[in-house]
Amino acid sequence: MSGAAVIGVVGAGAWGTALAQVLASDGSPVLLWAREPELVSEINATRRNRLFLPGAELVPGIAVTGTLAGLASCAALLVVVPAQFLARVLADLPAGPRDLVLCAKGIEAGSGRLMAEVAAAAVPGAELAVLSGPTFAHEVAAGLPTAVTLACGGGEAQWQRLAPLISRKTLRPYYSDDVIGAEIGGAVKNVLAIACGVVEGLGLGQNARAALIARGYAEMLRFGLARGARAETLAGLCGLGDLVLTCSSASSRNFTLGQALGQGQSAAEALAGKASVAEGASTAPVLAELAARDGIAMPIATAVHRLLAGELSAAEAAAELLARPLRAEQGGSP
Repeated sequence: MSGAAVIGVVGAGAWGTALAQVLASDGSPVLLWAREPELVSEINATRRNRLFLPGAELVPGIAVTGTLAGLASCAALLVVVPAQFLARVLADLPAGPRDLVLCAKGIEAGSGRLMAEVAAAAVPGAELAVLSGPTFAHEVAAGLPTAVTLACGGGEAQWQRLAPLISRKTLRPYYSDDVIGAEIGGAVKNVLAIACGVVEGLGLGQNARAALIARGYAEMLRFGLARGARAETLAGLCGLGDLVLTCSSASSRNFTLGQALGQGQSAAEALAGKASVAEGASTAPVLAELAARDGIAMPIATAVHRLLAGELSAAEAAAELLARPLRAEQGGSP
């Protein structure tokens, strides 16, 4: 892969593999890092990732490595490891590209840090961007049209470097410099998607789910504004757009987790044996804690946390939300 600006993708789960696929779709060389040696061997030998992205035949431009040191020569790195593992993977990254594009959606358990905060501490010399938006991995890998937010902490100069590397015929990034907004939209929507799955599992209907999406968006907005996000960011692809997609389809891991909870499974049962991570399960408790600490009313997120912790059944969580005090939709107490 010499002689070209190689893009590195750190993490060969469904989303990382899909990003590698679309980035290599025009012949660009892409270096994909996988933690599992057997996955490295399988993809290089068969052009398949049966564990995380079955059905996709990977294009020849993708090379797979199990060694992080090999990423040092990449022009930029898209970091697609699960949120709770980000710090340890970044700590092992070699010195190399200054542009790190964070693609995980979550809040670090224990610390309450957003992914950019985690990355800034782990790789202090890097210039950070966040890629987020309404994306299902299998659709991106299949070459279906997708639009995302690319929030650049380095502003327009970083955008000018990254946009040509990331933009493809079927993948269109839109510029933002609101890294906090992009991160909060991606993290909060996963928790709300669990709630919408619960509604589906309980058989409460489309009206209830639409109401939950709307009231969930109000929670996202309250939390985001309190943390310094901009309202227009949360109204865009990485906020409302991602929320609507994730809360409306069984292709969402978080939605299907909630659906299983609504059908009577415990959190442990619903999460057992899953290869892919439902990020909302890890984000919910820390989100509820941060909201309580800062006095931000987030009843849906709090109910999801209590449901996952076994403090409420799905039916009790739904009843508790429906029993909240009557009030005006806009203004007043939440």
